[in-house]
Amino acid sequence: MILALLAAGCGRRADVGPVDVSVIGPTPRLMSGARVPPLTGNRILTDAVAEGLVRFDAVGQIEAGIAERWIVIDDGRSYIFRLRNAQWSDGSAVRAADIVPLLRRKLAQGGTNSVAPYLTAVESIVEMTPEVIEIELARPRPDLLKLFAQPDMGLVRPDRNAGEGAGPFRRRDTKERGSLLLVPALDPDRDPDDDGPTPEQNVRLRGERAALAILRFVERRSDLVSGGTIADWPILQTANPAPANVRIDPAAGLFGLAVVSRQGFLAEAANRAAIAQAFDRADLTTAISPDWAARETVLPEQLDSAAPPMVPAWATLPPEQRPAAARTRVAAWRAVHGVPVVRIALPGGPGGTMLWARLARDLYAIGVRPIRTALDDAAADLRLVDAVAPYDNARWYLAEACVTCAAEAQAAIEAARLADTLPQRATATALADRLLTEDVAFIPLARPFRWSLVALRLRQWQPNARAWHPLNRLRADPN
Repeated sequence: MILALLAAGCGRRADVGPVDVSVIGPTPRLMSGARVPPLTGNRILTDAVAEGLVRFDAVGQIEAGIAERWIVIDDGRSYIFRLRNAQWSDGSAVRAADIVPLLRRKLAQGGTNSVAPYLTAVESIVEMTPEVIEIELARPRPDLLKLFAQPDMGLVRPDRNAGEGAGPFRRRDTKERGSLLLVPALDPDRDPDDDGPTPEQNVRLRGERAALAILRFVERRSDLVSGGTIADWPILQTANPAPANVRIDPAAGLFGLAVVSRQGFLAEAANRAAIAQAFDRADLTTAISPDWAARETVLPEQLDSAAPPMVPAWATLPPEQRPAAARTRVAAWRAVHGVPVVRIALPGGPGGTMLWARLARDLYAIGVRPIRTALDDAAADLRLVDAVAPYDNARWYLAEACVTCAAEAQAAIEAARLADTLPQRATATALADRLLTEDVAFIPLARPFRWSLVALRLRQWQPNARAWHPLNRLRADPN
């Protein structure tokens, strides 16, 4: 019924009043502890009201957060941050004594903080003065700031004032159920004669199902739909919004099938390679969008590895010859064991069905019988990994792709983590990439697919590799 209503065009929305933002998913909640899952809406809200030491700007680059400036010394093993004149939501001053225990707690969250596993090099966090913090590392990490800019590292005081942070926004009560009103936090150093923020700098944030969010946008009742993935892309296509409003991020990360079971047909690397070469990646991506790039390697580029991305052996065959080679391998298996069955865990939604249709077609064509299962099915053989990289680091790609990879590949990834120097880490990373690729532990398909609907009034919204769009960098350049 909702889709039947999606007939309105989406022209220009008047540049008046708060910026109205819909995030696909449940109503956002502040990520102040382990009980709040890191959904897109939760991360957006946390970034808005509880920034970290640093944060991402509109194009995914580092800018000041609670720290106004910083220096890196000792060959990248020590970061010193000077805090700006900031206030918590209750008006009290932000001090290093507040920040240090919050940062330590963040690092102790482990699996509930998606970036904590990549911050194990942090050795100590100490208060040097009330305005200065030093973070010492056991190993050099030149990409530390990109990890500290993640919303997961937003600094929330759970014991005061409903657990808010230091801005750049403050929450306000609203009569509309399921939505939050965010107003800019006042700068303590502002000119007393300044009139302060205008209503257009406020943000109304809500979480809702994709169909409702898209309907609200095409009816010109919102300015932004954020958090779009392949799962809901067909709904957007049915709505047929103005092309100028549809924006796709060049997201960096992983989109492919992780091998989560090595039983039966998938016990042998050659069989896993047959599955990998069966898929027509170009057909898959162009059927979704011409802006979606296919991928055959785990690493998108060399990054901090000592070698270019390892190309799988199966990818050296021309695309038109790959199905025949895969059929030959499957036929040999079938002659002894019967028809191989592979359970593939995929997301729900019409986009998941579209993805399944193409993957299943290609597997049937080589003699494999696929079965679709839920994304959380513990009995799956292959599971879709769809994740945006928090930073441009090869170890992130390899560690996320290594769900059940061979012990040798796991050891090389761990060696990269523990390397004392950057050249040692680059060498270990290149080895890990080679071993994981030869093991066929992950089947790359494309880059992550992330879309938004953006009103023309949001002139500062920019597509970027992090697929991240902070709420204080939407409408107008603050400079």
